[in-house]
Amino acid sequence: MGTTNWVELFNQVVTRLPITLFMIITALVLALLLGLVLAIIRIRQIPVLARFVRIYLSFIRSTPLILQLFLVYFALPQALLFVGIDINHLSRLFFVILAFTLHTGGYLSEVMRAGYLSVDYSQIEAGISVGLSYPRILKDIVLPQALKNSLPNLTTQIIELVKDTSLAFTIGLIDMMGQVQLIIGNNYGLGMLQVYVVISLIYWMIALTIQGLLTLIERRADKPYRV
Repeated sequence: MGTTNWVELFNQVVTRLPITLFMIITALVLALLLGLVLAIIRIRQIPVLARFVRIYLSFIRSTPLILQLFLVYFALPQALLFVGIDINHLSRLFFVILAFTLHTGGYLSEVMRAGYLSVDYSQIEAGISVGLSYPRILKDIVLPQALKNSLPNLTTQIIELVKDTSLAFTIGLIDMMGQVQLIIGNNYGLGMLQVYVVISLIYWMIALTIQGLLTLIERRADKPYRV
């Protein structure tokens, strides 16, 4: 296969890059918010809700993501119809983002909770003893250290989300992986190696970019604590 064909393949696949990036960014923002709420519930041990969150996390960790995607896309609309809510008209993109948010939010909640618990409680007590308010203690003492301690696991989860979005085509959403399937189908299976090499390189570049950005954040977070 010549250089021109490689370039053409790359251009065909990256035409769907915007929708893939939109999925990743939107699901990540929503998952961070969901994860924060779930982490607070578990850290504060809010009655009833904490037990519900533990059950939710157990389900998320124990079932395949593709099954969760199918449940959200196929089963959730049917379940909501029983209470008079019709969401069948919503786009596939909505269901994909919802499924990835619910999945990634569960894992991120554990990352956030672990980061919070990694900060020695004596530092919180010290802040209280000098008259700092709890929000100020969180902002100036807990969060900087919790973020620094959580960044490796956070990086891993974000990259997992990037890879997970490749499942969106299974419910008919034409993202980059969906575009790959169309290209292969239109060529009757010919050129599969080249297409898969191209999509692999694109995902690899996205992952490397995320790793680079979070490495910079980690270095900045580490500066105040260097001796």
